[in-house]
Formats: sequence, structure tokens, C-alpha cells
Amino acid sequence: MDDTHTPGGPAAPTVGPLAGFTVGVTAARRADELIALLRRRGATVLHAPALRIVPLADDGELLAATKELIHCAPDTVVATTAIGFRGWIEAADGWGIGEELLARLRAAELLARGPKVKGAVRAAGLVETWSPDSESLAEVLDRMLTGGVAGRRIALQLHGEPLPGFVEALRAGGAEVVVVPVYRWMAPEDLAPLDRLLDAVAVGAVDAVSFTSAPAAASLLSRAEQRGMREAVLDGLRGDVLSACVGPVTALPLQAAGVDTVQPERFRLGPLVQLLCQELPGRARVLPVAGHRVEIRGHAVLVDEKLRTVPPAGMALLRALARRPGWVVARPDLLRVLPGAGRDEHAVETAMARLRGALGAANLIQTVVKRGYRLALDAGECSGGSAG
Repeated sequence: MDDTHTPGGPAAPTVGPLAGFTVGVTAARRADELIALLRRRGATVLHAPALRIVPLADDGELLAATKELIHCAPDTVVATTAIGFRGWIEAADGWGIGEELLARLRAAELLARGPKVKGAVRAAGLVETWSPDSESLAEVLDRMLTGGVAGRRIALQLHGEPLPGFVEALRAGGAEVVVVPVYRWMAPEDLAPLDRLLDAVAVGAVDAVSFTSAPAAASLLSRAEQRGMREAVLDGLRGDVLSACVGPVTALPLQAAGVDTVQPERFRLGPLVQLLCQELPGRARVLPVAGHRVEIRGHAVLVDEKLRTVPPAGMALLRALARRPGWVVARPDLLRVLPGAGRDEHAVETAMARLRGALGAANLIQTVVKRGYRLALDAGECSGGSAG
């Protein structure tokens, strides 16, 4: 609550920076944390896991890679994710070879990508040789190649996704690379939430989609293609639907498809949410109408800082009026923007009445007899006229 009071009244509630916006969340891991951060700032969340994480503790691939490293010790080990590194140690413990693996890791040069990975390494009783401040695998690769990798045996812990160019660069430099796949990404068992998100993106019913891994972004686009709606989804993501990625690697599948993305400077959930708090309100249309401040958000409107929820039909009408504020928009033009309205112009009158009621101030929208409707833009803001 805000601690400022209006004279003779209680404190006015503070409207969150994401109130009135709908954000799609594609994450499977740590989704609850991200959703809580978004909702705390007022967002409506559409959770649609784009993938699921399958541990490989029972997979012969991980067991074989671990035994190979125990049998023939690595010179360097690259730990890329905290959860992946912990999962590897836990799996080895379950197989009864945990101490042997730790002994090999202890004797090797251990490179940890970022603070969280460093924490997982130390929790296992190990000490990293080096960790980049940037949390960038590119910096890890540069350091290794600069120091020379010819003849070195390098173990690379993966977390469900390939690292484009990383393994190839090491092998080109003369290294022997052993890939350690700790988790595998797979399509979600229940595709219905992801399909609902795709439908929302295609029609612009969501304001932003957040991505926390490259496989999630790739999976969303793959599912869109399976449903025959890839171009419709890409049109949405290239248009009004913001793609917010936790970092540059996550953004690669989207950028390869021609989708612009935004990313925080620090690759964390908190900064990702803060970025959305800046980007989405910055896209909202703000107009002075009939002495009120009107801010048009995704599925709601702020009228003098009070949040007003507006039905989809009302939002469609309001956006049409706001495209040329102060100009008259004819009923046939408004009818065309109404979802599923058909040919009856009476639908415009009904939706307009509901819109005025939702806004809480009937004088925001003026009826121009026999012509249509217009926003009652404050004098001096623009010259009136006819639209359409």
C-alpha cells in the first residue's frame, strides 16, 4: 500500500507496474518463482511449460560418460549449470561411484560458469579453478582456447541442451571432449497449456512471453509448426507481443526466426521481471481524455491511476478509437474490430455501453450522432475530424 493519503480518505492502493498486462511463462524449472515475481507486480500470468526436464539417473548415457571419466581422468571439467552439476553428483552417488567421481573432479582444472554453478561446486566439497564474472560460456571458451587445449581431455557437463560451436571449437583446437548429458529436454506431457499460449500469441491476447532457456523457445516454435500456425505465431512475436529472454543464448532460436528480443544485463529471473516492468508500461498508450489521464494497457485501462478491467470487445473498441484520438470512428469501422460481431451494428452500441461502464466515466467517449464515436480528447491535444 502507498503511504500517501488523499484528504479525508484512506491511502490509495498502488497499482503494480505490470497490472493490466498478460505475460506468458514458458519455463518448467523455477516457474513458480518467476510466476510469483510477475504476479507480485500485478501481471496476469499464462503458464504454458514448453518442455519438461527428464533426469538421466537411469540413463545408460550418463552412467557411461561418468565411468569413462573415472577410468580415464579429465584434465579440465566445465560445469555449466548448478542444477545439472548437482544432478550429476547425486546420480553418481546413487550408482555407488560418487566418491570416485569427486576424486577425479578434485584433481582436474574445474571451470564453473557463474556464481550459482560455483555454489554447487563448493557444496560438493570442491573448489573451482576459475569462474567468469560475466557468467558467459563464451568467456569460458575464450579462456580455454587462449591457454591452449591441444592434447587435453575435457569433460563438458550439459544441462539438456547442446552448446552450439562450443564442442566443435574445442575439438578443432586439438582437445578430446567427453560430453556429460545430465538432463534431457522433452516436449511437455500436457500440450494444452502451450497450445493456449500459442493461440493467444497469434491473436495478440498476450502482451509478452518470457523465455528462460533456448530449448523452451525452440519447443514453442516447433509446436507452432506442428499445428500449422508458425507464421501466425511469428507475426505475433514480431509485432505487439514482446519476447523477453533471460539471456542471449536463450534468445538464439527466436532471433534465428527473425524475432526481436529483449534481455536484462544480468541473466537472472529478477532482472528479467524488472525488464518487463520497464518495457510493457513503456508501450502503453497514455492520453488526456475529458480531464482524465487514460493509460491503455493490455487487457485493462488505468483511469487516473485506478485500474479498470475491460472486456475484450471493449478493449478492441478503445484501441480503435485511440489510433486516431479525437477523430470520429464510424460504426462500420468499429464493427470490423469487434471479435465475432457479425454484421449487426447494434453490437457496437452494446459493446460501447459496456466499455463506458467498465471505464467508470461515461464522458470519456463521445457519441457523434449518425456518424460514430470518438475519444473526448482534451482541447489542444489534436484537431478533430473523421476517421474511416
